[in-house]
Amino acid sequence: MELFLDFFRGSDGFSLLSVYHGILRLSLPVLAMFVVVRSARSLLGFRREPEVWAWLRLATGELLPVTHWENLLGRKKNADIVLDFATVSKNHAVLTRLDDGGWTVTDIGARGRVEVNGNRVLSGRVNYGDTLSLAGLEMVLEPVSQEEARLQANSRTKAGKGNSPGLTLLLLTVFQLLVVLELVFNRPEDRMTVITAYGILLGIQWLMFVGQKLLKRSGFEVETIAFFLMTIGLGVVASAYAEEMYKQLIAMGIGIVIFLVLGFCLRDLETAKKLRYAAAAAGVLLFLANLVLGRSINGSRNWIYLGGFSFQPSELVKICFILAGASTMDRIVTRRNMLGFVIYTAFIGGCLVVLNDFGAAAIFFVGFLAIALLRSSSYPNALLILVGVGMLAVLVAAAVLAIKHFPHVANRFSGYGHIWEDSFNKGFQQTRSLMCIAAGGLFGLGLGNGWMQYMAGEGAADTDLVFAYVSEEWGLLMAVMMIFALAMLGLFVVRSAKVARSSFYTIGASAAMSILLTQAILNVFGTVDFLPLTGVTFPFVSNGGSSLMACWGILAFIKACDTRQNASFAVKLSDKGGKRP
Repeated sequence: MELFLDFFRGSDGFSLLSVYHGILRLSLPVLAMFVVVRSARSLLGFRREPEVWAWLRLATGELLPVTHWENLLGRKKNADIVLDFATVSKNHAVLTRLDDGGWTVTDIGARGRVEVNGNRVLSGRVNYGDTLSLAGLEMVLEPVSQEEARLQANSRTKAGKGNSPGLTLLLLTVFQLLVVLELVFNRPEDRMTVITAYGILLGIQWLMFVGQKLLKRSGFEVETIAFFLMTIGLGVVASAYAEEMYKQLIAMGIGIVIFLVLGFCLRDLETAKKLRYAAAAAGVLLFLANLVLGRSINGSRNWIYLGGFSFQPSELVKICFILAGASTMDRIVTRRNMLGFVIYTAFIGGCLVVLNDFGAAAIFFVGFLAIALLRSSSYPNALLILVGVGMLAVLVAAAVLAIKHFPHVANRFSGYGHIWEDSFNKGFQQTRSLMCIAAGGLFGLGLGNGWMQYMAGEGAADTDLVFAYVSEEWGLLMAVMMIFALAMLGLFVVRSAKVARSSFYTIGASAAMSILLTQAILNVFGTVDFLPLTGVTFPFVSNGGSSLMACWGILAFIKACDTRQNASFAVKLSDKGGKRP
């Protein structure tokens, strides 16, 4: 290996290595662009056509399509199935598909009775051929014919069509191998660690891809974007603390397990609804443990140490928070669990204020607003937004008190907007970050060649300032590509949410994406002094096991919202690979 490196280093002022670095600095951004753009084209190129899961036949013979797993029936114009009859309430009932293909109907407090075959029900099963009556308006539930299902399946967008996920993953693999070569040349003392760590990453991503292929799933773009960001993140860790690459891989493995287990549970809407209560309880327990056992780092008491490992409970609570907030349609249009969710959110916000973690508090608040806006389909639930405004006022008041009484918080806010006036104290981190971003240019100085590595650890260069770290060593083009990758996921969620099979998936994916994007915005804008530095990580890239595990868990909600054929794990497949009727 040393002879190989010596040959490339050359002699008499000529170095094949310098030529290689020049080519690499140009090729890495190009490959990254191909990986992200191909994934984005596949994610955003689908037609947003509705899926028809059943029909409601009126007495007049008119057929009304049932296009979701949860359908609001009523006179309201934005109802899923609009019934323009005077006796029907604006929000009358919810028709829900079960995992076995059957249906249930739930009375949501309408003026008229809800009946199945002449018997009044508050919540009961509806079989195909049954007569459903809403305040005297009768209709028969009928299945989609096999021919209709076949034509619909053929017309729906197939995941990866025109942009093979396998080819995209192969391009990502080439990108990763070039990254390994760069690190081996620049960090020969860590070459075995680098080769082993990236070898494990390659093995895991291809194992997941092949596993999904065996399960007849053809969509892998969401995971590809995550692995692309992970590739950059591992490069940051290799440059800062190569010995921590294994710890980051362990966190990734745990995160992927959370992603797969949660994804399996999300296939069944009833299981997902039940899991919600356990998740809410787990979030409470995690914060209570944090309050009792937490240790303070950089002024925030949000770390728990177990043996030689540490983790941030607030990161894992993000998953619990999304599950608790992603209500199903029958709960959105009633007051049943509105108050409970408000209390749960207030508890989380209070804990974060006590722990002095205002960055996490801001992220949870944005997640709460996303959930509140999506659940405000009725006037009672619009109170969620008012509660959110009140919570924001409390959060601002708590931040003012923290600035007054806690020096580390005061330093961050007092330096905001004035970093160059005190560049050796309050503005030290951000002024150095800006200089390193400028030094890196468009293509970077090369992996392991930057100055930001000397600010890792106490200076938080590999966590809070990772945007500057990547800009310096990888180049501004690569740093922008990180943001672009997350933005494409955000656009995908916006498009998918409108045709999601359930409000549970719409709210879950929207809240998940809001949290990820808020993290990225706070991280990037804090680094360049557009916002105060809040100590928030960049998803999948920053060094930190708790954040990485949470990001993979959050990704499951985005994956579950995918309505392309055979792309999501939200639809069970038959043994032949077809969709269950």
